[in-house]
Amino acid sequence: MTDTAQRPAGMAAYIAVTAAYWAFMLTDGALRMLVLLHFHTLGFSPVQLAYLFILYEIAGIVTNLSAGWIAARFGLTATLYAGLGLQIVALIALAQLDPAWGIAASVAFVMCVQGLSGVAKDLAKMSSKSAVKLLAPTGEGVLFRWVALLTGSKNAVKGLGFLLGAAMLALVGFVGSVLVMAAVLAVILLVISLRMPSGLPTGRKGAKFTEVFSKSHNVNWLSAARVFLFGARDVWFVVGIPIYFYAVLSDGTVAGNRVAFFTIGTFMAVWIILYGAVQASAPRLLRAEARGEAVLINEAWTWALGLALLPALLAALVWFAAAPAPWLTGTLIAGLLGFGAIFAINSALHSYLILAFTKAERVTMDVGFYYMANAAGRLIGTLLSGLSYQWGGLPACLAVAAVMLALSGLLARQLRPVAA
Repeated sequence: MTDTAQRPAGMAAYIAVTAAYWAFMLTDGALRMLVLLHFHTLGFSPVQLAYLFILYEIAGIVTNLSAGWIAARFGLTATLYAGLGLQIVALIALAQLDPAWGIAASVAFVMCVQGLSGVAKDLAKMSSKSAVKLLAPTGEGVLFRWVALLTGSKNAVKGLGFLLGAAMLALVGFVGSVLVMAAVLAVILLVISLRMPSGLPTGRKGAKFTEVFSKSHNVNWLSAARVFLFGARDVWFVVGIPIYFYAVLSDGTVAGNRVAFFTIGTFMAVWIILYGAVQASAPRLLRAEARGEAVLINEAWTWALGLALLPALLAALVWFAAAPAPWLTGTLIAGLLGFGAIFAINSALHSYLILAFTKAERVTMDVGFYYMANAAGRLIGTLLSGLSYQWGGLPACLAVAAVMLALSGLLARQLRPVAA
């Protein structure tokens, strides 16, 4: 029997944190599409587009290290409020972008604002993910179900954000979109700060920053595997696929751009929503309750190595096709949706294992360290996305993804079952 009834205050707090995180991720997904598509239409190259997201990912690395300590010292509500507040500031700042600025000034400004948004995202993420470990009921497979539900629903919401961002760009423009999102998020922050239930830890004064660096064998190897897992996704997802589809779908006219925006936004949204749905279903698909932790640890590397085959095949297909064609576009869409489903299993396993490997008293530290590795992978993937596409187009992006997934699987193979 679970102990859900023993944690009513904590449960209410968890629901509040999760709801705030959903609202944040909706704006995060929308902002990514707004920035990518808006600046592509202004003539930015793939490498310049990648630069726009570099500080976003670098900020994630630094923030996750410090956020674990901040949450341990000041409490999870402090990091959540800070994350929401900084995202509002970032959205308002983006509205100040002057079209008369040159490309260099625009890139520098947007990089800085995106860096602020990256800090905001990882403060909010660490708060919600740590709350799962602290507030989830006990029982075989229960933690995996809760983690999968949170990560799956978060990604579904972010997928809606991709669609929302593309739609708002086409309908109300860049400045109007970011201001509307800032206003909505400000209302949510006000409501959540006034109505936050009790139940989350308030922090401990003795927490030291040096505790952030994990000494756990499993936490360190899993974090290393996470670097290459998420790098393998972002190497084609951030720049490669959106720019490839834009080149195929748009004829350069205003109407053609609008069709391309909606189509790209819809694909990205469907991909993320599918990813989230499979994540939420991962415990059932893997029969987690019946198989136990040791088997799931073994699954972490086999699923990664299996997934590596798919981008390798797609890269070869695009390479030999030589030119875009309707059948190739359809095959890419189907293949990348399949990638999303299998990738979701990998990601859900990782998200569960980090919480299974950590202890309650170290949860914010280990989760922060792990998501620092996640941000490092996204940074590497973002950089390689622009560079790979500039060098060899979409086939290069997909080939690099295959190599990174193979490395992720080999690193995950070093994980060991936790002694009872």
